[in-house]
Amino acid sequence: MNNQLTNLINNWFEHKNDYQWVLGTIIETQGSSYRKTGAMLFINNLGQYFGLLSGGCLEADIMRQAQKVMDTNQAIVIQYDMREEDDISWELGIGCGGMVRILLQPLNKQNQYHQLPLVLELLQARQKTYYQLNLNAPDQTNLVANTSDELDSALTIELNPIPHIAIFGAGIDARPLVAMAGTLGWEITLIDDRTNNARAQYFPAATRIIRQSAETLKSHPLLNNIDAAVIMGHNISFDAQALKTLQNSSARYIGLLGPEHRKQKVLNCASISTLTKPVSGPIGLNLGGDLPESIALSILAEVHAVLEQRDARSFSGIIKTEQT
Repeated sequence: MNNQLTNLINNWFEHKNDYQWVLGTIIETQGSSYRKTGAMLFINNLGQYFGLLSGGCLEADIMRQAQKVMDTNQAIVIQYDMREEDDISWELGIGCGGMVRILLQPLNKQNQYHQLPLVLELLQARQKTYYQLNLNAPDQTNLVANTSDELDSALTIELNPIPHIAIFGAGIDARPLVAMAGTLGWEITLIDDRTNNARAQYFPAATRIIRQSAETLKSHPLLNNIDAAVIMGHNISFDAQALKTLQNSSARYIGLLGPEHRKQKVLNCASISTLTKPVSGPIGLNLGGDLPESIALSILAEVHAVLEQRDARSFSGIIKTEQT
């Protein structure tokens, strides 16, 4: 199972009454940390945990602390601080060098499961929501909010649905792209009406496969529920129709496979003089490599950066563009 929050909550929900559960939430970080404020972890009395609050170095001790919460049915706050040499973090070998504070809360019918069934319902309906934890009274039920306004005693966390990518074109080079998006836990819709493409056995990670032309999808509810779209049909007419259809979609990213001169041919075929939504083409980041797997990595990296509103630069600045 991947670490997308919707999937973690759904896994917990299916077993919510089968075991004792503790919800772990990062409520504060300072300096470097593997995960940031709002990250969640689900722990049960079988010694299982779902999700990550660190790179794996904290979880064993968090589970030990979670047992105290199960025994007392009371919330606690724990802290790991690599800035202090006498902190337990040194013994655990945490390598990030920062401070992490974690709220551990019992998760049961008595506290209305901290409203997580409602959160799951909203996320599965692809609605952004806000989750409030009262840090002054952590045994009170967490709340689902409509806005991001923080209360004096509350921590408000923004929760987003799983990213949904639509891929138009299901040839052999779409296979690694679908597989990588599946590893990320994304929702994947694959669209191709051509006879030899979109064979289900080659795309096990696809959430759904639609064997319809892009033109027939103009009024499909799918278009209002996608975050990104990649067009890779290797056919000017196919790609043009997909591009035209996507102009009225909810996609925050649209990418077109192929060089600049081909992009212009696709635009001309689609009779689009002015784009209502910008199109990335040539698609992807300049990572090098010409294999389908490398191209898929390049594409997905660019999509990820756009959805996360990042500039895709190297953290260290070590990458040099000069040829030697």
